[in-house]
Amino acid sequence: MRTLLEKVEKLSAQQVTTSTLIKKAKKRKEILTIVGFIAPALIVYGVYVVYSIFMTFYYSMFDWSGIDKNLVFLGLDNYIKLFQDDIFWKSLGNNSLLVITSLLTQIPLGLIMALLLFSPIRGMRFFRSIYFMPFLMSTVAIGILFIFIYDGNFGLLNGLLGAIGLESLQQAWIGNEQTAIWAVIATVCWQFAPFYMILFRAAIVGIPEELYEAADIDGAKKWQRFKNITLPLLMPIIITSSILSIIGSLKYFDLIYVMTGGGPNNSTELMATYMYRQTFTNFNMGYGSTISFSMFMIALGVTVVILLGDKRRRGEE
Repeated sequence: MRTLLEKVEKLSAQQVTTSTLIKKAKKRKEILTIVGFIAPALIVYGVYVVYSIFMTFYYSMFDWSGIDKNLVFLGLDNYIKLFQDDIFWKSLGNNSLLVITSLLTQIPLGLIMALLLFSPIRGMRFFRSIYFMPFLMSTVAIGILFIFIYDGNFGLLNGLLGAIGLESLQQAWIGNEQTAIWAVIATVCWQFAPFYMILFRAAIVGIPEELYEAADIDGAKKWQRFKNITLPLLMPIIITSSILSIIGSLKYFDLIYVMTGGGPNNSTELMATYMYRQTFTNFNMGYGSTISFSMFMIALGVTVVILLGDKRRRGEE
């Protein structure tokens, strides 16, 4: 009898072991399948992003033209030079101005346009296309278009000012150091506000209709519905939009390069345009890499601060 019990126990143990091995094999197969699907994206990301970041920091420690093979090690001299560079601080100030203006205009405008898409207005499909059209246009085309609009002699803006009797305000908008940065910032905001409109519209669609029905039953007005239902539920997408806006503004390049090239007299210079000029115009790859890595660190620091602030806010809630 004891022998029979021992055999049963042994058989049960073998079955448990076999079952465990089968589960481990399935889990291992699932992991390999996941790795197989993710690996191509990870390789591309590692080569073109992670590796590029490390190489940017590496080159920032050298005096190198980017063409010849002579790399002169400078250590942190490029970073010391950067902190003493007035043009860099001017470009950082312009980037900061672009960040603040983008947060205060692009995101609110995107939210307002998204809310308008849900209003009972006839021809809303037409307005939806009109609202989104600036984001569909090529940046180069937008830059050339607004160069003509801001033209001091034949520009549309000066023509409108003259038509309403405000000739005293007419000027070369992107040729004046005082107005050039505001002119290009207005163009950037016009281009990217539709992008945030799409994000907010998608988020609003995802809000359960039952919440609004309950608010209507309680007698809530439109503003109360927006304040107590829509806005709190949109907070995650607002945080995400803010991060995208800040990072995009800190590394912005193309429209400024097309419209002003950083001029006049560096009044519209951004960190990206200054980095491009140092790297590909002055052939100073080492110093250009220093500017580029500094841009990365600034954007990373700001993003971490925002995420930590959002985490603390959600923890308090």
